[in-house]
Amino acid sequence: MIGIYRKKFEHIPALVVVDSEKENKPLPVVTYIHGITSRKEQNLSFAYFLAEKGFRVVLPDCMLHGEREEGLSNQQIKYRLWEVVAENLKELPLIKETLDQEGLLLDGRFGLAGTSMGGITTSAALTQYDWIKVAAVLMGSPQPVRFAEEQVATLKEMNIDLPFSEEDQHKLIRDLASIDLSKQVDKLFGRPLFFWHGEEDNVVPFDHSYSFYNNAIAHYKNPENIRFRREMGRDHKVSIYAITEAVNWFDMHL
Repeated sequence: MIGIYRKKFEHIPALVVVDSEKENKPLPVVTYIHGITSRKEQNLSFAYFLAEKGFRVVLPDCMLHGEREEGLSNQQIKYRLWEVVAENLKELPLIKETLDQEGLLLDGRFGLAGTSMGGITTSAALTQYDWIKVAAVLMGSPQPVRFAEEQVATLKEMNIDLPFSEEDQHKLIRDLASIDLSKQVDKLFGRPLFFWHGEEDNVVPFDHSYSFYNNAIAHYKNPENIRFRREMGRDHKVSIYAITEAVNWFDMHL
């Protein structure tokens, strides 16, 4: 039977989804990061399918989301996207270290995946942590500098007043270069990496992940270790096809 357990990784509330008979045994782990304005519970179906394959799945609530919400509107949270991504990156080692200390991570087999903001976090984390063994990015951008520049340009075209100065905008974009996977493709180290993206995505542009993939594949000695799945007519919503393909990716590589 698949169990769902509440757990805190210090200050981070999370759900852990795992076969109840293996709850206290070391297992390969997949941490799944939700999207902006979402929460951990919305990825339970993905976690269930992974747990059926023998994984321990950690679903944390990101800063300002779920149990960590602070009464902000969705728009206010969206303006703080990059702040949340930065906090996600700080918190990932805490999750891994806790599992290590509790003897619940098998042979360092730690995988990471995410949707939208979670996919952005996943790509960025690959520039920071070589202990991430396998990754999956669902409709996220591995080009945060390009994404932030396009976001700012779009808002200006719409004559929307931004809640930060021009100087802050430039600083944000400069800072994002340090977590931009498209500028540090060598940090993939041939690690298995999966992408799924809907061709009609109007939130995170399809070309961000697709153009990255077409460049990155040349850096892989084994091209089977990087895969891109596209879906015609699909907008910014994960399909069952995407979930199935991502689950199979972890089952194959982690």
